Amino acid sequence: MTSGDYGVRGIRAEEWEAVKRLRLVALRDPVARIAFLETYEDAVDRPDSFYQDRAARSAEEPSGARQFIAETAGGEWVGSLTVLIEEAGSTDWAGARVERRQGHVVGVFVRPEHRGNGLIKALFDTGVAWARERGAERVRLLVHEGNPRAQGAYRKAGFVPSGVLMPFVKDETENEVEFVLEWPS
Repeated sequence: MTSGDYGVRGIRAEEWEAVKRLRLVALRDPVARIAFLETYEDAVDRPDSFYQDRAARSAEEPSGARQFIAETAGGEWVGSLTVLIEEAGSTDWAGARVERRQGHVVGVFVRPEHRGNGLIKALFDTGVAWARERGAERVRLLVHEGNPRAQGAYRKAGFVPSGVLMPFVKDETENEVEFVLEWPS
């Protein structure tokens, strides 16, 4: 999929170094504290094998998770998101029961100089299509209640708040808001 001067695609196993570089850039973003569970310090300390394994698992088919990147015509990676498939009857990362097969979007990031031009929607369109092809009945994500910029981007991509709030893992006095994108059966 393309959006203007960008292409969006799944990562390949041999691209683990680029996966690591983009993750480290994302973790330096000013809102990284509320946007990501991982810290820059933790990510930079991980061995290369961590990123190699992550990229290899994402590139496998069939896969329960897939990372998508947006790149310029010149090959620069400027955005990313990952979709995890959650199975009905399982328990999600927070211990909540998953009621139906769904995609769960995590790790959303677009470099600041590439924001506001529809790129985030192109990333979401690709990730959502992948989840639908795997039988997901909806796609969800969690966003910090204090991150209105991200909430606006998710709304533009078609997501709406579900009404579910979850305590923020890093500070249980704060919440994350569940946003969902559902489609007719």
